[in-house]
Amino acid sequence: MRDTSAGADPEPPGRDARGPAACDERTPGPAKGARTGAYVEDPARRSGPAARLPPLLRAPFTTRAWAEVTYCLLGFPLAVVGCVLVLVLLALGAGLSVSLIGAVLGLVLVVASLCLARGLAALHRGLAARLLGERVTAPPVPRPGGGMFARLDARLRDAAGWRSIAYALVKLPVAALGLYAVGWWFTGLLNLSAPLRWAVFHQRPRPGAEGMPTISPIPVGGGAPHSTTLAGTFTSAVIGAATLLVAPWVTRGVITVDRWLVRSLLGPGELAMRVRDLEETRALAVDDSAAVLRRVERDLHDGAQVRLVALAMSLDMAKERLGAEGEPVPDAERVRQLVDVAHRNATEALTELRDLARGIHPPALDDGLPNALATLAARSTVPVELEVDVPVRPTPAIETIAYFCAAELVTNVIKHSGARRAVLRAELEDGLLRLRVTDDGHGGATPGAGSGLTGLMQRVRTVDGRLDITSPAGGPTAVTVELPPHA
Repeated sequence: MRDTSAGADPEPPGRDARGPAACDERTPGPAKGARTGAYVEDPARRSGPAARLPPLLRAPFTTRAWAEVTYCLLGFPLAVVGCVLVLVLLALGAGLSVSLIGAVLGLVLVVASLCLARGLAALHRGLAARLLGERVTAPPVPRPGGGMFARLDARLRDAAGWRSIAYALVKLPVAALGLYAVGWWFTGLLNLSAPLRWAVFHQRPRPGAEGMPTISPIPVGGGAPHSTTLAGTFTSAVIGAATLLVAPWVTRGVITVDRWLVRSLLGPGELAMRVRDLEETRALAVDDSAAVLRRVERDLHDGAQVRLVALAMSLDMAKERLGAEGEPVPDAERVRQLVDVAHRNATEALTELRDLARGIHPPALDDGLPNALATLAARSTVPVELEVDVPVRPTPAIETIAYFCAAELVTNVIKHSGARRAVLRAELEDGLLRLRVTDDGHGGATPGAGSGLTGLMQRVRTVDGRLDITSPAGGPTAVTVELPPHA
């Protein structure tokens, strides 16, 4: 289904968007369904001579590359000390635990190794967050009750502690690889400085020697050239420059492995993350329901109720003017005015009740999501191209969330983007209902900027959905909402 239209209705679909989807602008907690796509400045857009270089040549001059080198340098001694201490405590504890006399002491040493591993894990998480931007939530600390043996048993069953021990043991070879990756930088710089060392510092080979050697970061092989003249040192400099161009990618490969280990072993377990996510989404759903009830109560009290009270008063006044049955009406014009006012109040009360009902459940959804989206696109003041491929109808709750998300996103396009056209796509693919709104506006859409995106994130999280935003400065903007077809 494809529809391109620019509606003549001057009112944008913002009234529909004030339904449950348009939540307040609270900051959502970290969860899989709340992944934001806030605009991050592309390094290629930054000013400076390095910004005009190709990505391959620019890599050694980026802040990210030097932060990864610093991470490798600081992580190696921490990995060595941590691995040795944890391994010693764990080995002593395991050895004593199998003996009859030292069993209790052995278990205490095992628990000490778990606590030490947790402390080292906190240091590694902080280092990764500060230098790599890899922020991993710390797992909860067990707080058992009871006596000493109950606390000892709880510590021994601490899955996060055992994962921290695994990280401390695996981190050492990874940190050694990181130190080797840093060696590429040092050998590249050393070879690059060969002409300077020859001409300025007079670091020349002794008589009878083969010449100034070119250092290779690859431990196997041989045949590296030796410089016997100043001109020959420029060969070493070229090799050093090539090594420096490769060094950031070698470091990044090691860092990628380390990032995966940090996410897999130093964060909360999958079950703990799922429980926390369910607790947060349940709280959001309760708050959202309470907000909807408050909105309905406020709209009824301040809108329709006032109109109905005015209607009743106008009818009472008209009744008094009419007098007793059979008597002539003394002031027919005044009675007619009162009836007109009552009629106008009744009409406005019906309109407000209809709008309120549309905010809870749009009547257009009675015929399915495709027709509802077509109505939404037709009412937009910005031309919207509509593409819908939903062969199987989702559950009513999912349809309602998808409709209100589309209404809020189209409203954002109208109010904030400055776009000339937009595209609204809805498709059911791979077991997910994907709703995507793109526009050719000026971009820069971020949650928490008054655009209702934070509320949409909270709304889709209640059904394990996800919202992804891509909106670089200058546009275009693309917002994708993924929802399960069944709530």
